[in-house]
Amino acid sequence: MATVAQWIEGARIRTLPNAIAPVIAGTGAAAGIDSFNPVTALLALLVALLLIIGVNYANDYSDGIRGTDFSRVGPLRLVGSGAARPEAVRNAAWACFALAAVAGLAIVVLTGHWWLLAVGALCILGAWFYTGGKRPYGYAGLGEIAVFLFFGLVAVLGTLYVQAGTITGFSIGAAVAVGSFSSAVLVANNLRDIPTDLESGKRTLAVILGDRDSRTLYVALVLVPYLMSLLIGLRNSWALLAFLSLPLLVVPLRTVVGGAMGRQLIPTLRDTGLAMLAWSVLTAIALAIG
Repeated sequence: MATVAQWIEGARIRTLPNAIAPVIAGTGAAAGIDSFNPVTALLALLVALLLIIGVNYANDYSDGIRGTDFSRVGPLRLVGSGAARPEAVRNAAWACFALAAVAGLAIVVLTGHWWLLAVGALCILGAWFYTGGKRPYGYAGLGEIAVFLFFGLVAVLGTLYVQAGTITGFSIGAAVAVGSFSSAVLVANNLRDIPTDLESGKRTLAVILGDRDSRTLYVALVLVPYLMSLLIGLRNSWALLAFLSLPLLVVPLRTVVGGAMGRQLIPTLRDTGLAMLAWSVLTAIALAIG
């Protein structure tokens, strides 16, 4: 049986900024229009955290039973390494999804926006079929698009909507920025795994684009948030505070552009996530006070 430490590593804690950042950005946007609600904000954060841990376990399970994780370069895979039974990892994933559904239902009851149940169900299905099912869309180069939608647009705008009952132009810019950051994290992950994914037949976007174009895509994605900061800054000059997070990208950009491969790319995922988190905190402050 896997140890507690192995279960924690299998949850891929380094991906949590992808869940935390959009909630922070959406909450900042809500505060900016005097609609901050701590209860629904915390529930939204709980939903996001449970979903990302659930999708990490689901990916571990689905990739593990397909055999695509046996030669993986990155962090521990519970199923692929044999540390945990596939059924246990699958059950852990669905337990996280179930708890996320309960937290989401609490939001719906508090806000009265019952149509959000459909959005929640779509998020859970998207999390499972990323690598699950007979035709996982993550194996067809659509992972980055899904991450942009779910951990960018849906997470940021959803966090604002459940607090304010509306969305704003600023929040759309923030959602595009966070979605781009999240997609960049996945691009870096899949760039690292191109050799093993080619070997196992997993067609991620990085496999389809190839090494050079994947690196170009990463650079473009991490620059999009700062373009959004400039656009938001035309109406709210405080948004330019987000540029204070740019130095956090110096090392990951140098790593990716410099042609690093394999394990050398692992810190890039962490560093990109931290830059996303810093950008979101600074932008949330700007939206709240601007």
